[in-house]
Amino acid sequence: MQEKFEALSARLSELSLTASQPEVIADQPRYQALVKEMAELTPTVTAWEAYQALVGEIASTQELLYSPELSDMAREELDILEGKRQTAEDALRLLLLPKDADDDRNVVMEIRAGAGGDEAGLFGGVLLRMYTRYAERQGYEVNYLSLSQTELGGVREAVFTLSGRGAFSRMKYESGVHRIQRVPATESQGRIHTSTATVAVLPEADEVDIQINPQDLRIDTFRATGAGGQHVNRTDSAVRITHLPTGLVVTCQDEKSQLKNKEQALKVLRSRLYEQEQAQQHAVYAKNRRGQIGTGDRSERIRTYNFPQGRVTDHRIGLTLYQIEQIMDGDLDPLIDALAIEARQQALAESQV
Repeated sequence: MQEKFEALSARLSELSLTASQPEVIADQPRYQALVKEMAELTPTVTAWEAYQALVGEIASTQELLYSPELSDMAREELDILEGKRQTAEDALRLLLLPKDADDDRNVVMEIRAGAGGDEAGLFGGVLLRMYTRYAERQGYEVNYLSLSQTELGGVREAVFTLSGRGAFSRMKYESGVHRIQRVPATESQGRIHTSTATVAVLPEADEVDIQINPQDLRIDTFRATGAGGQHVNRTDSAVRITHLPTGLVVTCQDEKSQLKNKEQALKVLRSRLYEQEQAQQHAVYAKNRRGQIGTGDRSERIRTYNFPQGRVTDHRIGLTLYQIEQIMDGDLDPLIDALAIEARQQALAESQV
């Protein structure tokens, strides 16, 4: 571990020296790349330097054990310092864990009503509001690609992007089946109904990540419908793209321009193809991740929102919070933070096997 951190420290010093050169500063693309790498390395190197200082403090305290007057105090202090060292070492190991290459990407999210009829559609709308509210808190930009609503104002299907630094690192834990338990407004007997909705979270893929052969696409255009989009028009602006090799179908009708809808549909298609490719390339990683935070498969129930009891339970880590109003209003950090910590701890335990 020491060799790795010393190498990172040396790299940071090298970057700092290079970035200070006038000719490098004048080359903005190169300079910005250096600044970005420095920003990524600085917290790690700072943590290593703090650990080194702690080790030095422990060594100095150990020398006091030979002093008759200070030995008792030194032993008490050493117990505290050793505890800090163990915590610091665990934190350093976490810093050395491989980072998810997709963490800094933007996100394509899909919400679909599941079992439960009209109530499932209303639940889809509740989830859509929850995620857009969370996006506002995080400073993410929300862009709707497709929105199909039910007659009662619920959501049959919503496809949208969240753009912002680290969006995928936060939202990736939301994939799976979400369940709601509540008394619907239309329920005259006061009975609790259970409904579900599925959420898919995909890292947004760039054109350089996924090359699509135009000959592999079938593109159909049609007229956007009233309940199926945010507007109704008299032209065939809606676009449906079928990727013939995989059978994937993407529809976009939220934009009034056929060209814009095609661009947005291709964006979603790239993300879905990218997800498939990543799953194939990282089968072993995916297996490990299933053990950490669940598969994210749509057949898996990951979370329950119980309104009568005012609780939200994440079944993957057994966490229950009695903060349903705050969570439904977009305060997802307590849930996401807990899932992220569990994932890191599991990864740390596996790295020490």
